[in-house]
Amino acid sequence: MSALSQFRNFTQRLPQTDLMPTLFIGHGSPMNGIENNEFSQSWADLAKNIPVPKAVLVVSAHWYTHGTFVTAMDFPTTIHDFGGFPKALFDVQYPAPGDPALAAEIPDLIHSTPVGLDHDWGLDHGTWTIVRHMYPDANIPVLQLSIDYTKSPEHHYEIAKEIYALRKKGILVIGSGNMVHNLRMLSWEMINGGGYDWALEMNDKFKNLIANGDHQPLINYRNLGTDAMLAIPTPEHYLPLIYTLGLKNDKEDISFFNDKAVGGSLTMTSVLVG
Repeated sequence: MSALSQFRNFTQRLPQTDLMPTLFIGHGSPMNGIENNEFSQSWADLAKNIPVPKAVLVVSAHWYTHGTFVTAMDFPTTIHDFGGFPKALFDVQYPAPGDPALAAEIPDLIHSTPVGLDHDWGLDHGTWTIVRHMYPDANIPVLQLSIDYTKSPEHHYEIAKEIYALRKKGILVIGSGNMVHNLRMLSWEMINGGGYDWALEMNDKFKNLIANGDHQPLINYRNLGTDAMLAIPTPEHYLPLIYTLGLKNDKEDISFFNDKAVGGSLTMTSVLVG
């Protein structure tokens, strides 16, 4: 069967809906997965105020791969990809189903790079700590799309544009990371709130560029100066934002939520598109 025929089958399988919103969510500490706090409550409230998705596709900072992959199993495992946290966090299981049929169609949407079907990864904490608050009944299929660490931000932006059609079919695409994320400079004195000047200034700069639809400086963030390099010492938590920006069309509204710095060098600032 040709790629075009497969894509037609895909569009016929999922009924047309209004354009689904897309999100970038600052996920922060894994403890947000079990705590009822301002961040987790906003995730739960958000789910009540957007359409119920047919499936959720998450681009998580914590699935950083050589090549691009999508989870394709019937029931993805809950991955506890962290250490040093309470047993209660390791005890969490989020038994949402996968959607192998949807996973199998995603490679037909993405033409800029091959996409492998993965049966081993599951749902890491960049996904389940958020989604379990949004959809606690675990009755909506959840998939992950990996981030290829060999590719440029521009490449990831283009992949996002290629999967835009999913939003027309009721799929909620979430980028999960943090705009400002520098764990080496974490301040325990500010763990409950507060940021270094450079972190707050870069967070505001990112927000202004996003609000103005000025994506190119965000894609080329290495040209934004020394403070940008402090905010993004490594790209994995920032690149999910690039996916969310690539999924936006020119006519859509942008709003921000959870706009707060914690630990001095992280921001929880999140973006709702649509």
